[in-house]
Amino acid sequence: MTWLWDVFPWTKSKPRKTQTPSVGRTRQHKCGQTHTWKRSFLNIDFSLCLRSPIVSLLVHFLFVVSTLFPVHSSQFGDHHPVANQTFRPKEELRKLNAIRNRLQLINKPPVKTIQSSYGDIIDCVASHMQHAFDHPQLKGQKPLDPPERPRGHNQMDDDLSDSFQLWSLSGESCPEGTIPIRRTTEEDMLRANSVRRFGRKKVINRVRRDTSGNGHEHAIGYVTGDQYYGAKASINVWAPLVENPYEFSLSQMWVISGSFGDDLNTIEAGWQVSPELYGDSYPRFFTYWTTDAYQATGCYNLLCSGFVQTNSKIAIGAAISPTSSYSGGQFDISLLIWKQDPKHGNWWLEFGSGILVGYWPSFLFTHLGDHASMIQFGGEIVNSGSSGSHTSTQMGSGHFAEEGFAKASYFRNMQVVDWDNNLIPLSNLKVLADHPNCYDIQGGVNNAWGNYFYYGGPGRNVKCP
Repeated sequence: MTWLWDVFPWTKSKPRKTQTPSVGRTRQHKCGQTHTWKRSFLNIDFSLCLRSPIVSLLVHFLFVVSTLFPVHSSQFGDHHPVANQTFRPKEELRKLNAIRNRLQLINKPPVKTIQSSYGDIIDCVASHMQHAFDHPQLKGQKPLDPPERPRGHNQMDDDLSDSFQLWSLSGESCPEGTIPIRRTTEEDMLRANSVRRFGRKKVINRVRRDTSGNGHEHAIGYVTGDQYYGAKASINVWAPLVENPYEFSLSQMWVISGSFGDDLNTIEAGWQVSPELYGDSYPRFFTYWTTDAYQATGCYNLLCSGFVQTNSKIAIGAAISPTSSYSGGQFDISLLIWKQDPKHGNWWLEFGSGILVGYWPSFLFTHLGDHASMIQFGGEIVNSGSSGSHTSTQMGSGHFAEEGFAKASYFRNMQVVDWDNNLIPLSNLKVLADHPNCYDIQGGVNNAWGNYFYYGGPGRNVKCP
């Protein structure tokens, strides 16, 4: 990770401490304790001790609703979308069982557990027990040793690289031979629209980057027309505001192959703010992959069998700290994805200067089994249109590209890996914003930053109603 102070001749300022958003927390129930809920309009006490918070909530909710509201009506009238709906206990219990079964697959028995101050639980799981090794083609295996890094890759020591996540600031760490995994909770899954699609991006009907699909909007730089074996960039980290719990804002790299249809293959990494996935507004380090345009394959982070983590210090999906501030300190993370692994052909992910995070096995992919045909860098948001106007969800810093350094978000030192495992500059970077009045992008080249661009915006404004 890098703090930027001396690249441009602006006055230095102290980095702002990351402020902890106010996030609702659910205290774990313990047997032997009695919890009482009071409904003033009924003057009834409910006392119950159950192992799961959602079981308790579900039982009481269904009891009250079925007892008091047998007539299926609504104050909003017959045309309101929630009117005339029937509560079905069997369906709710079926959903609860599906959640429990999924959690058993995702959450493995930990060797050690770390409770972070901001709410996440980090489980230290034996590396060979991680969810990836539930895959039929990985059963019984152990994580592989890393291949040779691309030539031209700077591996200077960076004392801060492995302490950029909030959970590690307490001084706690996972033992050797284990990996830190953010524990997935029942609350995480209950926020999702679908238990079956939990941990996946919503299906995008039209995934071409010259338009938007299903409310996904982009401001990106991209290269195409060659064979690519990896990419690298430093990505400015902010904490953009997200208007709707079912929207997100992210900044990432895409390694792409296949057509922009049902056979699209992508490997993705960067940071994102996603209240639906994580339950808060922290920017979080994430990964993603798909082989069928986000339909039935792939997932975020370690939420399915796929990505194999090898690092004991970085928890994928954990919150990043610090973040950049407007006219203040600027913070970025450097990511490298590359494939030059002649023995296995896997795609590897590196964070910072020399910290290997893990790899995507080559057998996961079809078109990416050999090389990528396009590399993309940039921002993406979801505009749900729930308010009847464009969302005010921010991209990047929430400011337009023209404001420049310390005000607009950036990507810098963008490179690709060629067929001979060399990191080389981009020769034909193109930039595109599909809604430039809401989010825009401006590119350039200089000696300090190589290929770079500023991007982002506030979303809804006078020109983006």
